[in-house]
Amino acid sequence: MDDCIIIGAGPAGLTAAIYLARFLLTIRLFDSGDSRAAWIPRTHNHAGYPDGIAGIELLRRMREQAERFGAVREEAKVTAIECDGEEFIVHLGDRTARARSVLLATGVVNNRPAMEAGLHRRALAEGLLRYCPICDGYEVTDKRVGVIGKGRHGMKEAMFLRSYTRDVTLVSPDAETDLDAECEAALDAAGVARVSGPCGGFAIEKRQFAFDTANGRMAFDSVYPAMGSVIRSELAVAAGARATDEGCLEVDDHQRTSIPGLFAAGDVVKGLDQISHAMGEAGVAATTIRNLLAERQPIRR
Repeated sequence: MDDCIIIGAGPAGLTAAIYLARFLLTIRLFDSGDSRAAWIPRTHNHAGYPDGIAGIELLRRMREQAERFGAVREEAKVTAIECDGEEFIVHLGDRTARARSVLLATGVVNNRPAMEAGLHRRALAEGLLRYCPICDGYEVTDKRVGVIGKGRHGMKEAMFLRSYTRDVTLVSPDAETDLDAECEAALDAAGVARVSGPCGGFAIEKRQFAFDTANGRMAFDSVYPAMGSVIRSELAVAAGARATDEGCLEVDDHQRTSIPGLFAAGDVVKGLDQISHAMGEAGVAATTIRNLLAERQPIRR
């Protein structure tokens, strides 16, 4: 039986694995291999990398570091978490694994416009399609930017990007914009254009990302889909953990969920979409896990 099973091997899960392995605990990571961090062509706001680092390279380095200290990673899909007294049974299809504690670091999945997977990957790699204005708004300074979204969420993303460029257009993904008078007034005051959908016919044209709208075909230097996300909290919720209406897991200041021994870190707790934030929560969770296990059974060399 392991001391801790970590579900998800993105920045949060891997940070926790490094900490826990260096606490001389037995760790296993189960990972479906689809961390959003792998989408990042190059992050420039991760401290310590003045020239930036590709998301896939950052994950590779973190995996290597965790494995160097004894953490074991397996690409597998967890289908259920079951509480068994003070222990947990983690189901992986037709097999199971047991652990004294579990850390959920499964993140979120961005809702994205319907397009062919190859086009999506290429547009991301070339910086034509972006999902995190906090991370890379700097890179679109004074460029022509489109935001695909509607309602207050779309308005807020467009307004955030307006601090980097004067040329921002909010495009609804469908015919309805869902903008109330307050949202429209804010966009008008900021000089943000509004265009109705539906959107479609996505393509890379002349080094821009182009698509059809109700106003005809439009092209932008970068496009941000602001269409929300799905919180990957269903494993914990099914096990009985409390979550917000949006699906974010409720945790205390030490990343403990409402189920003793079950912890959560990263975007599954709060969708801030920041690597540094996820890593900080993971460090807190890992230290709390170590102390919890030591209370139950002294850890001695």
